[in-house]
Amino acid sequence: MKKAICPICQKPMTSEGPSEWPDWPFCSKRCRTIDLGRWLGGKYKVEAPLTAKDWEELESDDVKPADR
Repeated sequence: MKKAICPICQKPMTSEGPSEWPDWPFCSKRCRTIDLGRWLGGKYKVEAPLTAKDWEELESDDVKPADR
């Protein structure tokens, strides 16, 4: 038996493996949708400082950041 915990609702999931969980790593479509909503709503962020290359790409795309 394999054990996992849904990252949204913390529900324990037990089965022979992840292939038996169609919404892996979530326990249900509901938890999958909640996670997507959090990403789209900006609750989750992947932050890293901008490098010189990032600034060059922004400037070449005619995107002007609010401040540098």
